Amino acid sequence: MKTTRTYTQTARAAAAEETRLRILGAAFELQTERLSSEISLDDVAERAGVSVQTLLRRFGNRAGLIEASIRYANEEIVDERRAPVGDREAALRVLVDHYERRGDFALLMLAQENSYDHVRQMSDAGKVTHRRWVAEVFAPDLDRLPADAAEQVLDLLVVATDVYTWKLLRRDRGLSRPQTERRMNTLVAAVLATATDPKDT
Repeated sequence: MKTTRTYTQTARAAAAEETRLRILGAAFELQTERLSSEISLDDVAERAGVSVQTLLRRFGNRAGLIEASIRYANEEIVDERRAPVGDREAALRVLVDHYERRGDFALLMLAQENSYDHVRQMSDAGKVTHRRWVAEVFAPDLDRLPADAAEQVLDLLVVATDVYTWKLLRRDRGLSRPQTERRMNTLVAAVLATATDPKDT
């Protein structure tokens, strides 16, 4: 009897978690397609295949759903951008893949960040995530520099690999994905080439 009860509780917990993730995934997907002002709880519930009551039971209200969706989106982005430390070309390949998938969404969020507080929170989290990614991926290059020089180089690497840089090349210039990746590699290489190595001075 105890085994049956435990199995039932585990199955319910798994089903509840699956529902939670489906709702968060639906909220995330809708934000990649529409302005935040155009997304209602009904829209999220319909996309997730649940009732609005289920949604409210899980997240309390719209604010609770938005807060949870911000955490969910950031976790998804961190996972998508995982890249080998110290391998510049592999890291930029991962990054451009991410921008090909999420770049237009990121730009949509940035365009709304001054209009909606939750969008600003999401875009702020994305900026922090990007800087941390750059600091981690390029750690071997940054660690050989004095602290003040490393900070300046980090700033430049953040710009060279930013979603706006991808947009200027891929969307505004209309370059192909390989061309965009090569130019971003050139920018990164130029930044690192001008960095002063204290061992050489």
